Amino acid sequence: IMPKKFEDFNNPRKKALAGMKQSISAELWDKNLNFLNQLRAKIAKHPVSHHPAIETLNNGEINKENLKRIHLEYRHAIVQTFTDALLMAQYQTKQLEPRLHAGAKMFPRCLLSLNIFDEFGFRPGTDKDGYYQGNPEYAHYPLFEDVLDDFGVTENERLSYQPTEIAHQVREFLENSYKDYKAVSALLAVAEEEVILYSPPLRKATSTVGIAVEGGGYYHVHGVSEDETAEAADDDHEEDLWFILMQACTEEDYTYLENLCLEYCDLWEKFWDIQIESSKSILKQNLA
Repeated sequence: IMPKKFEDFNNPRKKALAGMKQSISAELWDKNLNFLNQLRAKIAKHPVSHHPAIETLNNGEINKENLKRIHLEYRHAIVQTFTDALLMAQYQTKQLEPRLHAGAKMFPRCLLSLNIFDEFGFRPGTDKDGYYQGNPEYAHYPLFEDVLDDFGVTENERLSYQPTEIAHQVREFLENSYKDYKAVSALLAVAEEEVILYSPPLRKATSTVGIAVEGGGYYHVHGVSEDETAEAADDDHEEDLWFILMQACTEEDYTYLENLCLEYCDLWEKFWDIQIESSKSILKQNLA
């Protein structure tokens, strides 16, 4: 068998998207596209997308100690489990096989791999030996741990920290979706939107309390691809997850998926309610 030409490996995202679109009927693709556009519009109007926490963080109104606590909460709610969810989604693409043609699961697996590579510390391009370019120490989870180091959080503090009930609920809501490919993919798309909305304010708040956020750390790799001050692609990852759902869902899933995503948004809204309320309460106690 002759090897494929090298140019066949260009534009993996476009090839994966095209393969997914071709794996279902044009009629279903258009219906799913319309449904998901409407769902995304509802998410954009949800209170969590315009939460006062965004302005509070941007204005530097939270002191270093409270911001440290928020980071521990955020760590429990999403940072520790995000790659678990991505890997579960990749595994559960097998649920496509009874309905779609053999091999149809490989198109979304390719897209999820791009997200996973990013999370695990890989970079586009090749190293000096012509191999994949990456470093596990640049994976997003350890980079977040580096932020906690900068806040002065000890290993014992991390192990003994007791998260709030709402942080538990946010975490468990995603974890409970792991067995359902459509559900975990939908919640990951919402989670990416939350990362896009809240990473820049958290970055600014962290910088305001005197912690460096430039030069390749966690906040340097979170945000949107158009941000010239960061090296991030969360918007691309979010788009890919919605495209994954366009291939995966049918009309029977619409109500369930909409309710699921909006309930997750409700939990994130409560999460930020609690973070801001707790910060203001602690500040008042310290001033008393």
